Amino acid sequence: MHCASCAATISKVLRRTPGVSSANVNYATEKAQIKFDSTQITLEKISQIISSLGYSTTPEDKDRQINILFMKFIISAVFASLALWGSLPAISSTAPALLQSLYFQLVLATLVQFWVAWDFYRSTWNSLKHRAANMDTLIVLGTTVAYIYSAAVTFGLVRGEPYFDTGMTIIALIILGKWLEARAKGKTSEAIKKLIQLQPKTARVIRNGQEVDLPISEVQVGDQIRLRPGEKVPVDGKVVSGETSIDESMVTGESIPVYKHTGDLVIGGTINTSGAIILSATKVGSATMLAQIIKLVEQAQASRAPIQKLADVISGYFVPAVLMIAVATFAGWYISTGYLPAMLNAIAVLIIACPCALGLATPTALVVGTGLAAQKGILIKDAENLEIAYKVSHVVFDKTGTLTEGKPVVTDIVPSNQVTNNDLLRLAASLDANSEHPLASAIVAAGAKTALKSLPVTGFKNLAGRGVEGTISKIKYTLGTPSLFPSVPSDVARLEKQGKTVVVLAIGKKILGVIAIADTLRPTATDAISQLTRQKIGTSLITGDNPTTAAAIAKIAGITRFFAQVRPQDKAAAIKQLQSEGQIVAMVGDGINDAPALSAANIGIAMASGTDVAIEAAGITLVNKDLHSIPLALRLSRSTLRTIKTNLFWAFIYNVILIPAAAMGLLSPILAAGAMAFSSVSVVGNSLLLKRTRLS
Repeated sequence: MHCASCAATISKVLRRTPGVSSANVNYATEKAQIKFDSTQITLEKISQIISSLGYSTTPEDKDRQINILFMKFIISAVFASLALWGSLPAISSTAPALLQSLYFQLVLATLVQFWVAWDFYRSTWNSLKHRAANMDTLIVLGTTVAYIYSAAVTFGLVRGEPYFDTGMTIIALIILGKWLEARAKGKTSEAIKKLIQLQPKTARVIRNGQEVDLPISEVQVGDQIRLRPGEKVPVDGKVVSGETSIDESMVTGESIPVYKHTGDLVIGGTINTSGAIILSATKVGSATMLAQIIKLVEQAQASRAPIQKLADVISGYFVPAVLMIAVATFAGWYISTGYLPAMLNAIAVLIIACPCALGLATPTALVVGTGLAAQKGILIKDAENLEIAYKVSHVVFDKTGTLTEGKPVVTDIVPSNQVTNNDLLRLAASLDANSEHPLASAIVAAGAKTALKSLPVTGFKNLAGRGVEGTISKIKYTLGTPSLFPSVPSDVARLEKQGKTVVVLAIGKKILGVIAIADTLRPTATDAISQLTRQKIGTSLITGDNPTTAAAIAKIAGITRFFAQVRPQDKAAAIKQLQSEGQIVAMVGDGINDAPALSAANIGIAMASGTDVAIEAAGITLVNKDLHSIPLALRLSRSTLRTIKTNLFWAFIYNVILIPAAAMGLLSPILAAGAMAFSSVSVVGNSLLLKRTRLS
């Protein structure tokens, strides 16, 4: 595609094709997202329709395209320079007689017009066949008029001065702009290229007792793979023997290598830095974390932001409007001053117009912004979520597994005078052995550490988020939150003020003792919340803990507001309460039991679970589980949206000011060509400045 109008033309034709429900063609990424009914139309037929417009659905070698553009620029620039030498009054007397010959200049102009600029003609013809027009149409009309007029002067059909040098210079400048734009566009997508390059080509698989190097496509789930120091991890897997440190920075953005031993998960594309290990493949092909990341980033970069809608509407009417302005310009100048000024000013109007800048304003910034985010382990689902993140005024944190490590441990055991420490812990661990609650696992783990033998439990019953009960040695015990009991020891209040969760063990109403459990804050939690506060973004904690515990944790983290004793199914209501207060809310959760709240929020931010990053309920996924990524993601979204707005502003201003200027005769066709050529480059260049965004 040569310009944003090309993308608009393809989209328009596809959308009116029977069986196609939606089509979005992205000029910056040169990709299309198409939804269609396979019972009405095939992918092959869609490809044929695109081909009939003069475009190819087969990926082309970008470096080759850039080299061809550069070669065409050199040829057209040299030919234009020769024509200028032979035709400009100030220097033509120094030129050889051959260069002063109009017939020789005609030969040079013909080569430039119909060989160098041939792609413009082909694109124009294919668009017109489908009753559409694009920027190439404007270029073809403008330069062809100048060429035909100059040829007519050469053969004596009309009187006047030829403009071969003008036509060739215009084409040379446009080709130069295309070359610079292609190079700059390539730089915007460097992040996705780096991700793709992370994918290893082979793996050393152990089969039938022998090690064989296999293409990555032949590795199967369950295969055992030997990994030596310095090698890339070929697929997602689990360490079955050995220990090492893995550099995961290229996937998660975490710069410090992560220690791995038996049972730990490793991510494909990361680098084994030290020890030799054997891993068992758990995910291969498109199921690997790296493949999911690449897919999500590509989807985000191909999506359209709501802010782009106005630019899309304008681009759709842009070329016809410019054609009408050019006709009006020609008519006005022809009536007032004659044919030659009318032709030159009409050509300037056709050449100065640039819908490309409008079309590139949003997608180039989006590609750079989402690419930067991916390098830091932040996956933004699409442009719409990026735009919402720009407006976020309040962030709500789930506690367990999000704000905290998600691995609660027993910190205090306070028995009554009727039992010992060990008795209290053994009874509690025996009851909780049948529970799946995270706090239960902490008590069971504490019992296992002290080598206490578990007691058999009968009549076990889960008390829906409040605790458990069961019978041990014919005695019925209850283990649960203090709210289950009419009165509790003073130790409960003391421990809760320390931000610990307290469970009580009792026989009926007789309290046997209390156990305190704490889930420590993530090391990055306090600093991340401090950064959000500096960004003037409010924060809240949401937890199932009682108000005292919630208040203590919120205070430690630096959070000023909390929602306590909230059951999982009620978290969405807390989000809606904040929204009713006029807040634009981001909810941070683990993406599993927080799915309703993530969906209810204006934007959901999910901490990636294991190697699964395809979390549907979230607009942003944190692969690295680093809370620092939250203020960074919001800062990146603001920088990206600010860049998009700047791009759109200058793209609009460029066309609003310079098209009338050309119509009024204030710009020559050559100046118009130079301005048009560099307008798109300036938009892409401004998007590339996003790479300077502070990422730490």
